[in-house]
Amino acid sequence: MKNFIHENFMLQTETAKKLYHEHAEKLPVIDYHCHLDPREIAEDRMFRSITELWLGGDHYKWRLLRANGVEEKYITGDASDWEKFEKWAATIPYTMRNPMYHWTHLELKRVFDIDKLLSPETAREIYETANNMLRQPQFSARGLMRRFRVEVVCTTDDPCDTLEYHRQIKESGFETKVLPTWRPDKSMAVENGESFRAYIRRMEDMCGFGIDSFSDYLNAIRQRHDYFQSCGCKLADHGIDNFYAEPCTTEEAATIFGKVTRLHEVLTPEEVVKFKSKMLYENALLNYEKGWVQQFHYGAIRNNNSRMFDSIGTDSGYDSINDPTGVAKLASLFFDSLEKEGKLAKSIVYNLNPRDNYLIAAMIANFQDGSCPGKIQFGSGWWFLDQKDGMEDQMNILSTQGLLSRFVGMLTDSRSFVSYPRHEYFRRILCNLIGDDVEKGLLPGSEMVFLGKMVENISYYNALGYFRF
Repeated sequence: MKNFIHENFMLQTETAKKLYHEHAEKLPVIDYHCHLDPREIAEDRMFRSITELWLGGDHYKWRLLRANGVEEKYITGDASDWEKFEKWAATIPYTMRNPMYHWTHLELKRVFDIDKLLSPETAREIYETANNMLRQPQFSARGLMRRFRVEVVCTTDDPCDTLEYHRQIKESGFETKVLPTWRPDKSMAVENGESFRAYIRRMEDMCGFGIDSFSDYLNAIRQRHDYFQSCGCKLADHGIDNFYAEPCTTEEAATIFGKVTRLHEVLTPEEVVKFKSKMLYENALLNYEKGWVQQFHYGAIRNNNSRMFDSIGTDSGYDSINDPTGVAKLASLFFDSLEKEGKLAKSIVYNLNPRDNYLIAAMIANFQDGSCPGKIQFGSGWWFLDQKDGMEDQMNILSTQGLLSRFVGMLTDSRSFVSYPRHEYFRRILCNLIGDDVEKGLLPGSEMVFLGKMVENISYYNALGYFRF
């Protein structure tokens, strides 16, 4: 019997094997959306243990540990690195059929060349082997990026971030491009008055002038947007509950801004949506002006467990899929308002609820304008959907409603330097999907040259051209 992770892992037909090994396997990685800390790249961080590298900040794993009855002290608490790793090793056998079972063993194989199943029986050996390897320079943050032939990484950055580490990385001559991404969520979060006023003060410090009016605020946003451009930014990313498309004049936005900043009033839900609509629109105009690609991640419901939120904060595994209503209408209104002015930038829409797959794939087709292939993209399976079934569903539905061949492919959306095998995982799924169609006679085997190029484009070249890297 073959080892679990072997050369034809997930490739179930001869055509799939040919497509993967001849066209996808050796291509570089473009990771155009992730949550890596640029400081760790700038300082070329070394990791003290596989626990720190692998389990730290990984809320995917934390959710499964909790589901397996593991106490919080072994997840986000003060237990030792070995104790936390031991609990993860004991959980792994129970993750069979969860995507984490695949990812765990693919990462062990690709990062550490460990070809054993993780379990309580193998935990100590794997822990010590991996930790010994992590002492070697090729397992630093930059070393791991070189190992996976990562050409471009786009981090996720607030408008008030200094981007000092991006500058340091560029000045160091590191061969991987590490570019910032404009993520203005906090600049729109007017629903929490106290936090928003604190954010305004931070923005004043960054811009060097007082922000006393909505006009001042827009000027500050533009200044920071320009600064991001000067640091190589090519993408914006908006994490939104739903698309905000409520009509809001500049005068209305100024009134709402004054209520929350000067009068310290609590805004109505209608005022919050109006302000967010105005800010999303103003950001979209700036994105178009600079030729950036804008991404929209919508459909999460965050921080559901209030007790744990008060204890350990955000991004700790207590988020889930939301069911926003009217998204097709709102998205169409938002895109249409920009289209009418001729100022709709390249856009990628990621939905979190699989219910919306057909909805989004059909809606974006309304705004393809012939200016470039795949101008409006149906984004890859995101968060709860970045697994085999989710990826296959997204690609199958994109195939029926648009052009899979123009798809810009996968990203890690990760905080970990060992998540790059997710690109391999995606490429294997892609090749298996197309290979299966060929074997069933649903695609012509005589077109292998085109199909091979199609795999190469989705895996790498489409993103290279679309983002102008």
